[in-house]
Amino acid sequence: MIRFDTPIPRSGYAWWYIDALSDDGQHALTLIAFVGSVFSPYYARANHRTPGGADPEDYVAINLALYGPRRSLWAMTERRRRTLIRDPHILSIGPSRLDWNGNHLSARIEEITTPIPRPLRGTITLTPKALEPAIYNLDATGTHRWQPVAPCARIAVTFQKPALVWQGDAYFDRNDGDAPMATAFSTWNWSRATTRRGARIFYHANRRDGSTTDLSLDFAANGGVTTKPAPPAAPLPMTWWRLPRETRNDPDTEPRLIRNFEDAPFYARARIATQIDGEPLDTMHETLDLNRFRSPIVQAMLPFRMPRRVV
Repeated sequence: MIRFDTPIPRSGYAWWYIDALSDDGQHALTLIAFVGSVFSPYYARANHRTPGGADPEDYVAINLALYGPRRSLWAMTERRRRTLIRDPHILSIGPSRLDWNGNHLSARIEEITTPIPRPLRGTITLTPKALEPAIYNLDATGTHRWQPVAPCARIAVTFQKPALVWQGDAYFDRNDGDAPMATAFSTWNWSRATTRRGARIFYHANRRDGSTTDLSLDFAANGGVTTKPAPPAAPLPMTWWRLPRETRNDPDTEPRLIRNFEDAPFYARARIATQIDGEPLDTMHETLDLNRFRSPIVQAMLPFRMPRRVV
């Protein structure tokens, strides 16, 4: 079900993603482990100049974002192959490490924040309520794939730097692909929310061939998924970088922005309030614009948020 050692072709990628909201609503986090860092300017440049594509294992990173009531902390240091350990149940990148024991995923984090360097040190333990085996093709050829491994999970967060302890509802998935994402997609919107029954996920992607990916999935907490009609698209406030975004919401109400977590030139993450099938939901939402990601100006800006260690 969960393996960290699946082969990844040249110019391809895999990432393992966790997000969570604390029970008291005061904290949130995202944790992403990249092999073939899809948003890396270094990997994008190497894929462009290397016949057959670059080695994804030479572009690896742990991205951790901690969102608190007073401040947010971000770390994403890209590293080289010599810092990587991958076996079926262990993924180690630099000083940080993910372990899967069949029942829960544990992460030991040792990172440095950017742009102001501060240590991030602590542990994250995610316990799925059920595991979902289904893998969804995101494009027509199956070159890009998504597996919502544990749409319903619990998380325990304990950090020494900064001092932080909380628990909450969480989500865990995996994406992988055999080519750079920007070759297949132009934009996407994705959201997930914990519901009374389990979890609801919407995935809309605009493909470069003019077609779309549209998924509306309802997961039971104890396992199993149902495809349901999606409510109509509803606009969200444009980001500071003038990035348009939308979500799904019942037609008789409007979604509400609770907090912008990330607001970058090509990407935004936010916490929003929605209503789906009459149920008010606390929702994690993401918007991605890969046309902007390709922009030379954006590529020049990215190293300030994701430095690369070459030793």
